[in-house]
Amino acid sequence: MPRRRISDDDIRTDRWVISYADFITLLFAFFVVMYAISSVNEEKYKQVAESLSGVFTGPAGESQRPVEGEAETDPSGIGVFAGGESDAATPTVKIVPPNPANNWVLKQIGEQMEVQFRKLIRQGHVAVQSNDLWVTIEMGANLLFPEGGALPAITADPVFERLALVLKDQPNPIHVEGFTDNQLISTDQFPSNWELSAARAAGVVRILEMNGIEPGRMSAVGFGEYQPLQSNFTEQGRQINRRIVIVVSRDRKTQRVVSAFGSQQVSEDAVSGILTEEALPPSAIEQVTTDDGSVMFRRRELSAELPGELDLEALRENEFNAQSTLLEDAQ
Repeated sequence: MPRRRISDDDIRTDRWVISYADFITLLFAFFVVMYAISSVNEEKYKQVAESLSGVFTGPAGESQRPVEGEAETDPSGIGVFAGGESDAATPTVKIVPPNPANNWVLKQIGEQMEVQFRKLIRQGHVAVQSNDLWVTIEMGANLLFPEGGALPAITADPVFERLALVLKDQPNPIHVEGFTDNQLISTDQFPSNWELSAARAAGVVRILEMNGIEPGRMSAVGFGEYQPLQSNFTEQGRQINRRIVIVVSRDRKTQRVVSAFGSQQVSEDAVSGILTEEALPPSAIEQVTTDDGSVMFRRRELSAELPGELDLEALRENEFNAQSTLLEDAQ
């Protein structure tokens, strides 16, 4: 029996309309969602703004309440009250003066390092420098590491043992600085000289820890190729620039300043100036308690010894008066 041939008239050719309708529906839903998240409810926005304002200025209306007839209303809605004086002219020293005992310890460390590395100092592989704030022990990278590597060589173990012998019984903080020349390095382990210098400094810290120095006293810093001592155009200069510097600081604050700039890029006088510089002026806003027990914030009156600050305050006062006048006119 012959098979019945399907007529071409029975094939549906309008099925694409279903997919098209689904696409239009999804596109409509997408634009509805975009419109919903783009519109802002102004009433709720005002409520949130008033709530945040209340956190900083107290209950509603409290910022507008005058205190003994001396109140200023900032156009932003935050009450600022005039009065009070600041002692901005008195310098505040950040640290206490150097302890003579700490200076004596640093001096002893420097002298012992010179004794321990007398031969290497004569050969030019090690250099020891000291002042009242820190002691540096500079070593050539060729003495400690293979070329292009960050794992200290076994032949450098006596060097680390002598370092630990002097440092492990002292409480001074220690940070190790790593430096390289400007020769490009690009390996999977060290994509640049940054990684190489930091890895070498960390390797020295790890070996010192293995030799008995408390790890909490130490840190590692990598400066890459960007603090050279000599020109990188000669082989001798590049050899000098490849170095490790072990810095023994007087205290933690000295260590932070020295490690931020680099021990060979900052002077003792500069560090002393940073540590003892005058503190910034106190805040221009102070908290006060009124007679009824509520808490207000008022503007400090700066002392006459700071004319520059007085000029700035006058400019703010003029701006405030101009804004107040504009508000009154608008009302």
